[in-house]
Amino acid sequence: MTADSLHASARAALDRWRTPNEADESLRHTMLAFLDASPKGCLREHEPGHITASSLVITEDAEHVLLTLHPKVGRWIQLGGHCEPSDETVVDAALREATEESGIAGLRIDPQLLSAHTHPITCSLGKPTRHLDLRFLVWAPAGSEPVRSDESDDLRWWPVDALPDTAERETIDHLVALARLR
Repeated sequence: MTADSLHASARAALDRWRTPNEADESLRHTMLAFLDASPKGCLREHEPGHITASSLVITEDAEHVLLTLHPKVGRWIQLGGHCEPSDETVVDAALREATEESGIAGLRIDPQLLSAHTHPITCSLGKPTRHLDLRFLVWAPAGSEPVRSDESDDLRWWPVDALPDTAERETIDHLVALARLR
């Protein structure tokens, strides 16, 4: 991995993203401007903010979604995290994070960007920063049983129409709706 390969892959994913509405189109342009101004913007060390990669892990029938109870966020969210030195692309980062956090072998990722989001957070830097999250769709093999990693307080499959009260419902509902269009 190089900062250049991650940067180029993030830019390419955003260039190819066909946004569903004006708000997402504005976010796409904002993220592209961020990347233009931040050659190391895909690396965790980039303190003002950095690209992250997450995955909506879903069953083939799109009826169940795998969510993690995030220890810092305290809510049920999709899997994902920082780009690492071993990642050649942001798609590689999203798939690695999904595999590490789910313990499921054989996950299959759609390389087309599903969605994007930006949010303030205090992450592993220990200082307030901003995550510019690129979100991908990942399918789990039939019958997959997740294994919780130490990055999660809990990990489980949820019916998409019966998410827990503490789920990031707006985010998950939005991602599931987009996934069902594919």
